[in-house]
Amino acid sequence: MKKIVLAFMVAACAFAQKPEKPLKNGLYAIFKTEFGDMKAILYEKDTPRAVSLFVNLAQGQQGFRDVDGKIVKRAYYDNTTFFRIVPGDAVQGGSLTGATNYQCGLQIKDEFLPGIKFRFGSLAIANSGAADSGGCQFFFALQQKASWDGKYTIFGNLVEGDDVLRQLGHVPVHGESPDNPPKLISVTFQRVGPPPAQKTKK
Repeated sequence: MKKIVLAFMVAACAFAQKPEKPLKNGLYAIFKTEFGDMKAILYEKDTPRAVSLFVNLAQGQQGFRDVDGKIVKRAYYDNTTFFRIVPGDAVQGGSLTGATNYQCGLQIKDEFLPGIKFRFGSLAIANSGAADSGGCQFFFALQQKASWDGKYTIFGNLVEGDDVLRQLGHVPVHGESPDNPPKLISVTFQRVGPPPAQKTKK
């Protein structure tokens, strides 16, 4: 009888656990935070400049201006914070000083595509509001924001860790400054399938 009950419980647990959907081919960024991990697919074919800069900064392959003004190379995002939380709108990271006016010495051109629009989990390059002013700072959108479309380069979207992003978006704040800025421990990458084919130059 005990064996039957145990077998039933195991079967019930297996039925209750939905198998995770396999990841489609692409490059994924894994954000390890103090609240857990988030995984985002990166739009490397649609926004190559933004993805290249983000990846190279995260892996320590891109030099940047440190807080003391010196140009250095190291894993830029490791042991930083989500320093700006706009309740209901965005969670922002990528400032070494914890301020939006920090300049890392890098800027890239905007990459806007009409088919890519803001929704919950969109990963975008922060900017000053001026054209081509994005650099090292990034943010996740907490909801659909049509007013942001065509103003910020969206270079990825969350595929795992929705609960972590929601938790980040609900930390106590004063204005847009978290009382205790959540920690971003590291950003690593995972590739599924082959890399995209390189375009041949004519």
